[in-house]
Amino acid sequence: MAERTLQTEAQFLKGVGPKIAPAFAKLGLYTVGDVLYHLPRRYEDRTQIPPIRLVRPGQHVTIRGRLRSVGARPTRGGMVILKAIVEDPTGCVALTWFNQPWIKRKLENYDGEIVAYGLAKDADFGIEISSPEYELIEDEEDAADFARIVPVYPSTEGLPQKTVRRAARAAIEYYLSLVEDPMPPSLLKQERLRPLAWCLREIHQPSSDANRAEARQRLVFEEFLYLQLSLAMKRAETHQELGIAFPIEALKQGAMLEPPMAIETAKPNRRKAAVVVKEERSTHLFEPELAAMRDGVPLWDQIHQMLPFELTGAQRRVIEEIWGDMAVPHPMNRLVQGDVGSGKTAVAACAMLAAVRAGYQTALMAPTEILAEQHFANIHGLFEHLGILVALLIGKQNSKERKRALALVESGEAKVIIGTHAVIQEEVKFDRLGLAVIDEQHRFGVLQRAALREKGLGNPDVLVMTATPIPRTLTMTLYGDLDLSVIDEMPPGRKPIKTHAKSTMDRDSVYEGVRKLVTEGRQAYFVCPMVSESEKMQAQAAEDLHYRLENGVFHDLKIGLLHGQMKGKDKEAVMEQFRRHELDILVSTTVIEVGVDVPNSSVMVIEDANRFGLSQLHQLRGRVGRGSAQSYCILISDARNADARERMDVMVETTDGFRIAEADLRIRGPGEMAGTAQSGNRDFKIADLVQDGKLLETARQAALRIVDTDPHLIRPENRGLRIKVQERRSQTAVITVS
Repeated sequence: MAERTLQTEAQFLKGVGPKIAPAFAKLGLYTVGDVLYHLPRRYEDRTQIPPIRLVRPGQHVTIRGRLRSVGARPTRGGMVILKAIVEDPTGCVALTWFNQPWIKRKLENYDGEIVAYGLAKDADFGIEISSPEYELIEDEEDAADFARIVPVYPSTEGLPQKTVRRAARAAIEYYLSLVEDPMPPSLLKQERLRPLAWCLREIHQPSSDANRAEARQRLVFEEFLYLQLSLAMKRAETHQELGIAFPIEALKQGAMLEPPMAIETAKPNRRKAAVVVKEERSTHLFEPELAAMRDGVPLWDQIHQMLPFELTGAQRRVIEEIWGDMAVPHPMNRLVQGDVGSGKTAVAACAMLAAVRAGYQTALMAPTEILAEQHFANIHGLFEHLGILVALLIGKQNSKERKRALALVESGEAKVIIGTHAVIQEEVKFDRLGLAVIDEQHRFGVLQRAALREKGLGNPDVLVMTATPIPRTLTMTLYGDLDLSVIDEMPPGRKPIKTHAKSTMDRDSVYEGVRKLVTEGRQAYFVCPMVSESEKMQAQAAEDLHYRLENGVFHDLKIGLLHGQMKGKDKEAVMEQFRRHELDILVSTTVIEVGVDVPNSSVMVIEDANRFGLSQLHQLRGRVGRGSAQSYCILISDARNADARERMDVMVETTDGFRIAEADLRIRGPGEMAGTAQSGNRDFKIADLVQDGKLLETARQAALRIVDTDPHLIRPENRGLRIKVQERRSQTAVITVS
């Protein structure tokens, strides 16, 4: 055989061979190195061997005794059940296997002791362990080898745990010495971590639970570190790029600025180094904003004129953080998190005003037409009296409307452009796009965000926003390359929404409460998980509920229906009727989850609430409570399992979106919660964002220190880290956000 390396094919490991190698390949295990890093998902502690008489149903237990009898019997269905009775001085237990004649041949002529592990359960004649793992005891070494902390690996059909364990053991025995530790000795010492080879041995063959935990800590830290190094390097690279330096301080002082005649910015080139481009513009395009500047009106004073309310302290803090980014000659990449109703749109408007007053265009891209039109209505209302033209670009516009909007954008007359993904279509040409704002950014892909940035002048600033609170651990993995601002204060005067969880038996009383509020002049939402009935899914359907309410308990009220399968113009017509209070009740699917703002609606009834995740329930609840009246959210569900009941309890107990997000992460896990929102950042082999949050923060701080002193990891001691980061980037380069 050729020289042993970590790239040696897995088939050459003891116990694998060419016949079993394809099963390993199904798990992505092609080489010895792959097997070494195929880490156990859990462990079975077989070190405790109780007397058989103490074994109880429901226990995963290791038993040891003498094989007393072996017998096989066929069933009517053709299955053969093998039963072996094992006894010790205190009692006996039955071991059973199904359709495994080779075990019968192995056991029937054996007269000795056996050790077995499995789940004990009640049977007709006492305790039984079905399909146990077992070992025949030829000597005490066999027993000791079996009765230990045993790893359980991710596996696949046709690949028994025993085979995977044997391969891992061979990899440790013959190849572990070839493993190079990529982490510098100074970092290991600083973080008090064990060497890699020791950790791999202990994670596969733990000598004690304490050593296994210590090995896991090192491997989790390492996994987090490579991710955080990659993100920190990406962030540092962005901060090195040339961008637009907005004259924020001059605008704050009300300085009379001249229009930017020749602006030098860096246009990133994917294949070559950044190149400088120059843009010449005539002065007449900037007269409206220059008029305000020449009046000497400071930026904050203009904001006070623009907004019909006082900003909260959190909003002012976040605005200053955004302006600080805009003022430096590097492109901004900032994420603004804020709970439902915290005032993110006002913050974005202040950033957009600064960009416009500096002589640039700004665009806001929203994921749905409803949300885009909502933003257009709000921002147009704020900017109109300042003489700033706002244009709307959405898919449903007719050719005349679209042609006019495109002309306004290209000429520069439209300073603010609001739209859906329509703003990144090839035919859209901006005059001087300097700031791009992306709302509900998790709904857009990497390519869509990049396409908007590419339409900018040079390297425009990017501000992304989300009303979906994200736990800190998930934020550090999904968006660690972005600077983060959090609006953690709600506007004064808003009353907390009162939330109640009700069973399906309580519908009549819920309907009575809704009628009382409607009689008082309020409006109500009824939200369903489905558009129409489905045989496969027993859940409330919007069309069915609309029919029953309209022809039943609320026959005297005006009820509308809204769902995603309706045409755009029909959806907008229904929403406009609801906004104008021409409808008392709106029955809808989750199409209203984002962007619907009707202050008079004060009750939200969510049918089959157990079918929604916590974050989605919180988003839906945020559609009410937007006025001065007390608002309510009623969760109707048949919450039979523990997770569903816990979700309902969390919603009743708190309206804090970040507490809800942490609970959602704990209940559903990071993969479910984030869906396919980001490229492979969450694909950890061993790390757990719920369990290992503190270690993630430790790894992040270590990564920031390393990148701060060695931005490109070119120092000799960081060579191993650089290789690992490059491997990680190459693995995720082809994965894009969907």
